[in-house]
This record gives sequence, C-alpha cells and structure tokens, in this order.
Amino acid sequence: MLDAKHKLIREYRVSEGTLTNSLIHPREAFRQAVKDAAGAVIFVHNHPSGDPTPSSDDIDVTRRLKQAGDLVGIPMLDRVIIGNDGYVSLKERGFL
Repeated sequence: MLDAKHKLIREYRVSEGTLTNSLIHPREAFRQAVKDAAGAVIFVHNHPSGDPTPSSDDIDVTRRLKQAGDLVGIPMLDRVIIGNDGYVSLKERGFL
C-alpha cells in the first residue's frame, strides 16, 4: 500500500496459495487498502515454479483488480510476479 506520493505505507498479505493456485478476490485485496486510505497499491506474488511468466488467470485477475481499484479510487500501479531469476511487471507488459 502506498501513500499519495507513492511511498510505501506498509505491506499486507492478502492471500497465501498452494503449490499451483491462489485464491484472490478484489474484495479481500482492497479491504486493508480502503481501511488505511491508501493512495495506490502494487500487488506482488510469486510463482512457486520459478517461472514468472503470467498465466491467463494472472491476466484475468489483474484486470479485475484494476477495475476494483478504479471503482474505489485506489489505483493499482502494477502487479508483479516474482520468479527464480527475475520478475514480470504486468504494467510493463501492457496489461494495466
């Protein structure tokens, strides 16, 4: 969660997944950001496989999270996937 100048307010764990799946819903993803009156958010998650390539589910969830953030007035600046040898920014890939 970030403030109005995009400085870190704090980190918050939304969900912890299994080996191949993680459930995330915009309601839970933005709950704490709304409580803390965040100015913006960046979502980060890892792929246990080590390959940070976004799945079709990653892309779908990213679009839903962006829509929810737009609706509540807390912009999602990026969604980053961490892998063994790097990361993928969904913003850089054009999904935001």
